Amino acid sequence: MSVTGFIHQDIDSRRFSFEVLPPLKGTGTEKLFTDIDKLREFDPAYINITTHHSEFVYKELANGQFERHRVRRRPGTVAIAAAIQQKYGIPVQPHVICSGATIEDIEYELLDLQFLGISDLLLLRGDKAKEDSRFMVTPGGHAHTTDLIQQVVRFNEGFFADGTPIKNPGKPFDYGVACYPEKHEEAPNLEMDMQYLKEKQDLGAQYAVTQLFYDNDKFFAFVEKARAMGITIPIIPGIKPFAKLSQLTVVPKTFHCDIPEPLAKEIVKCKTDEDAKQLGIEWTTAQCRELYDHGIHNIHFYTVSAVDSVCEVVKELNKR
Repeated sequence: MSVTGFIHQDIDSRRFSFEVLPPLKGTGTEKLFTDIDKLREFDPAYINITTHHSEFVYKELANGQFERHRVRRRPGTVAIAAAIQQKYGIPVQPHVICSGATIEDIEYELLDLQFLGISDLLLLRGDKAKEDSRFMVTPGGHAHTTDLIQQVVRFNEGFFADGTPIKNPGKPFDYGVACYPEKHEEAPNLEMDMQYLKEKQDLGAQYAVTQLFYDNDKFFAFVEKARAMGITIPIIPGIKPFAKLSQLTVVPKTFHCDIPEPLAKEIVKCKTDEDAKQLGIEWTTAQCRELYDHGIHNIHFYTVSAVDSVCEVVKELNKR
């Protein structure tokens, strides 16, 4: 079943999905598969695989000078998606991003995915390159997710980006997009950010997955405002258990979301990372139960550095 099939399935059972990163270049798949082995016993609906922009690294030369090279530290999103699908038989959903890719790059990526029988995508603009102060459009690439959506729509209709007909179009792609209950960091305000989400829906996006958040009230308010604006697609909450003391300052800076005051007050009482991890499990479990009580049946987990915590949360949720 496709990701959209799971999302729209009219059943009482609660399902979850989770996101993983491709392995660092040269490290192999052992750790990734170990993490998936821990989570697959809970019958995930699908697995989401991230894509990452290349970045500059500096290599010291024999003369003591440094030479700058652009490398991708986590290549292989398409290959990893295929490997997971083949090994586990779980639906996969790779990210397809504008950042660092030309329109032609994206077209080849779509062809590769189609050849592999992968038809679920998450379409994103992607983050800026680390060395840039703001997002820079790749020459020959897209500036916005809406541009990327239009390319996928044309591909689904049987046309390459240059207008050439595709002789054998194949199975169309289903796709979702991202949304931000506390607004995207670059948006001037939440209302304009939500208007961009409405544009994505109107172009064909079938669902949206949120950036991680720790305050359910902000999610509920976001969904209510979205519905009032005519955004009718499913909005899936994205959740990440708090797992380390350092995340009290790192998470708000990295993901541009607030740590609610009640949670922050408890975090500062923690003496060790293990204390913080247990607090995160308790908070996330309560957070998910409240989401369930409000009729949310699908929850997406961000698992980086939190696989064991996610397992504990899902175990607790399955007790009810």
